[in-house]
Amino acid sequence: MLNALGIINIEDSTVDITGLQSYRPVSAISILGRYRVIDFMLSNFSNSGIKDIQVYCREKPRSLIEHLGSGLQYNISSKKGSLRMMFGETSGISDVYNHDIANFMSNMQYIEENDKSYVVIAPSYMMYRANFSDILDSHIESGNDVTVLYKVADNAKEDFIGCDCLTLEKDKRVSSIDKNRGKYKKRNISLEAYVLSRTLFIELVKLASETSSLYWFKDILADVLDKYKVVGYPIRTHVSCINTLSAYFKTNMKYCSLEGVSELRVDTWPIHTMTSDSAPVTYGTNSSVKNSLIANGCNIDGTLENCVVGRNVTVKKGAVLKNCVILPNAYIAEDVKLDHVVVDKSAIINHVKKLEGSVQAPIYVKRRDRI
Repeated sequence: MLNALGIINIEDSTVDITGLQSYRPVSAISILGRYRVIDFMLSNFSNSGIKDIQVYCREKPRSLIEHLGSGLQYNISSKKGSLRMMFGETSGISDVYNHDIANFMSNMQYIEENDKSYVVIAPSYMMYRANFSDILDSHIESGNDVTVLYKVADNAKEDFIGCDCLTLEKDKRVSSIDKNRGKYKKRNISLEAYVLSRTLFIELVKLASETSSLYWFKDILADVLDKYKVVGYPIRTHVSCINTLSAYFKTNMKYCSLEGVSELRVDTWPIHTMTSDSAPVTYGTNSSVKNSLIANGCNIDGTLENCVVGRNVTVKKGAVLKNCVILPNAYIAEDVKLDHVVVDKSAIINHVKKLEGSVQAPIYVKRRDRI
């Protein structure tokens, strides 16, 4: 077991997944048919040997609580570790007060009482594969005060908009932190993932609380760059930033291909999630499926191309779906034509026969809507 407390952090207001975020936290959004967004970071923690984990949630926790359960699906045993949901216990007059520092302060007792020497903190909406055991070893060996994970992005004009960017010196020491406004193609994108000692983490959280009632952890980190040795650590694997509906859509589409699936599924690095014991997919005599991920329990009798389909979805005869993301329990009636559409859970598309969006502006159909 790694000598580190793992913290799944909340996301700030720059993350806006229109529609989907109205019904559940970003961490609980369904992705790639059978996973939730949080599964990828929790799997990183578990596979790295972090078994003592705190998951923070700003609002609408029901679906996240149901998905996480006791944590056994992430190989976290209550005898050797813990998976604990954490909530901010003080309500503010505005949502701007509901930030990570406020949540950490509300639960400071559980951070101070923890016996781990280090803290690994990361948000769920950044999806990538990382071995935090190796990162922690590098952090300790280098003598850094704070290690910040980052990705060298060559597509910063289109993706990672609103994310933090790091200015690095030759020794990878962070000299400044600013925002990606889409002005430059290549940027060092901060993954908002940090490794530091638990005592320093507590010190910085309390300093942030005293400095400003609106400070996030990344704000206080930017303030103390001259005081502490804050160094960047590059992530070489692919990084998906799920911060908009378009980004969510593009991430799903990326893994429809064989190349994408091969990159995602590594035998030595499993992605843990809650399983569902339902029947296999049923394909009707009229079905045609290409380059698609389809979860169990579905009944498919239409045409699917480049689609991600969640559990227990029905697609009737004559329906044609291209470049779509369909969440669990949705129903697509006969002869419906969908292209670049995200259909939320339990929605029914029957009377409207054609919807067509785009990569940058996919159409969103509301949860439990009937159209």
